[in-house]
Amino acid sequence: MSTTPAGLSPLLRYADRRVLITGGGSGIGQACVLRVLAEGGRVVAADISADGLADTVDRAGDAGARLSTVVIDVGDEASVRAGVAEAISTLGGLDTLVNAAGILRSAHLTETSLADFEQVLRINLTGTFLMTREAITALRDGNGPSVVNFSSTSAHFAHPYMSAYAASKGGVLSMTHAWALEFAKAGIRFNCVQPGSISSGMTDGTGASKQSVGPGLPEDADYALFGKVAPMLPLDGGAIFAAPDAVAGVVAMLGSNDAYFITGTEVRIDGGSHM
Repeated sequence: MSTTPAGLSPLLRYADRRVLITGGGSGIGQACVLRVLAEGGRVVAADISADGLADTVDRAGDAGARLSTVVIDVGDEASVRAGVAEAISTLGGLDTLVNAAGILRSAHLTETSLADFEQVLRINLTGTFLMTREAITALRDGNGPSVVNFSSTSAHFAHPYMSAYAASKGGVLSMTHAWALEFAKAGIRFNCVQPGSISSGMTDGTGASKQSVGPGLPEDADYALFGKVAPMLPLDGGAIFAAPDAVAGVVAMLGSNDAYFITGTEVRIDGGSHM
């Protein structure tokens, strides 16, 4: 007979950890929230969408007793400052920060407006910077502090029509490496995940928030170009996108003390599409 409390995973790596996760209202961010809760963590889920956060609370079930939420627009400095302060106050400190919030815009280069390009960088790159800057003081006092950022396979490999997204995720990757070295002596670990071929609100356009919008490929997109990014591992039903939990499990490992000797690196989660 199992002795694991209802709603908890047998692997309770987060039983004493305080965690802030952005993008927690849908997709991979929501999956990360649910995974950390299942492992016993206390979580503040942040998102720009209150409706999305309400959905996450509903999905959390009994584990929702350890879940709080805060509305944050990660691209707005004042919103980040206030939201992170509220989250840290709610948790009584911070051990793990997961920067999962992001948006995806797809277009031909000649049809990409400056506003769209800057919006992608504002949410994905500047948002990661703002969240981390506001959280770093609390993380210094955390237990085995860890930051997990979201880069992408597009940071290293060609994804057509997604140059703004690729630029933002390449920037996240570079920042993560810089921070890992800057804060190594303080014991704060910085790592990235690089999802590819993952089903989420961002990739399928069903995200609850405007910070999680689908790719909207050009009507005349050449789909033959995507042959290079198809996963090699088989999925049930012949699907080409894996479920968000494929990423959430890796995030949970990197954000926990199991990864105490891992920093300044990235883990590609793409089913072997970029071998």
